[in-house]
Amino acid sequence: MKTPFLRITGLTKEFGTFTALQDISLDVFEGEFVCFLGPSGCGKTTLLRAIAGLDIQTYGKIEQAGKDISTLPPSERDFGIVFQSYALFPNLSVRKNIAYGLENRKTAKADVVKRVNELLELVGLPEQSEKYPAQLSGGQQQRIALARAIATTPSLLLLDEPLSALDAKVRVELRREVKQLQERLGVTTVMVTHDQEEALTMADRIVVMNHGVIEQIGSPTEVYGEPTTQFVAEFIGTMNFFAGKVLGDGEIDVAGAKLSAPTTGLSDGRSVTVAIRPEDILIQDVKGVEANALKVKIENMEFLGSFVRAELKSDSLGGKKFLADFSINLLRRLGVESGDERWVVLPPDRIRVFPD
Repeated sequence: MKTPFLRITGLTKEFGTFTALQDISLDVFEGEFVCFLGPSGCGKTTLLRAIAGLDIQTYGKIEQAGKDISTLPPSERDFGIVFQSYALFPNLSVRKNIAYGLENRKTAKADVVKRVNELLELVGLPEQSEKYPAQLSGGQQQRIALARAIATTPSLLLLDEPLSALDAKVRVELRREVKQLQERLGVTTVMVTHDQEEALTMADRIVVMNHGVIEQIGSPTEVYGEPTTQFVAEFIGTMNFFAGKVLGDGEIDVAGAKLSAPTTGLSDGRSVTVAIRPEDILIQDVKGVEANALKVKIENMEFLGSFVRAELKSDSLGGKKFLADFSINLLRRLGVESGDERWVVLPPDRIRVFPD
């Protein structure tokens, strides 16, 4: 079994009477890209700052490469950090900003020049070396902040919402670049973000947090396709929710309709929430023999580029409205229009059930 590079055990952080983190335990492996994802105030930045030694935890232990760093000051921890605000020195040139950590370590001048040139090439900004931060765009400043963070070849890279201050197009370009750079360097990376798309596209594993606790840890595919709590299902992506009651093995009552759904470990009569993603709902021309076939009225259709998001209403579900995503080509082929009555299927294997 692989030994974790970063091990967090029973970590709790209190600010007076407020508990920001409660009994957090987490293993991060060498070369892994892990995202802490959650809404504002969930504790993700506090956890990152505890790892960096910027906010020492109240209880708990942090080990890096087998060494207990729980109480070490930031200067004695082996990490590079990039903040949302770039935090570049405005009075230093790009070259001097990148060289800062190396010069502090009394690295030979020739080695500093060589390393800075390598990093400028690596982040694609060799021609900007003599400019000052104010002369660069936001995306360029963040690339320089990244170069400065990895200049001393740290074994751990910490990213605190590094892309959130950038506009949408630059953000998409830079997240691809950051991920490719991380893979090329093989540096273990922990990133804080509230942007689920960012986490899904960049992370090897996502740590979903809420109110100071970890709700779920898993790959992007796992946390999106197999959320283990209703919070994760609601926070990541779009999800339809229906109130239901367990009727028996594999059967749930939703507003009078009997739906086939997984009910393992749930007793008969238990109140539950049934969830299904819009893209998992299938549209049909005629009623088939599949389980969970429902007649619906298409109330509204919203064009979203590569697909259409339809608002559906089903009398079988007590007039409940829900969303379904359909490909444009399929809708054209079936001649589907707003106001139509159609049959849809809620595949039982795509339904998630959460006990209330």
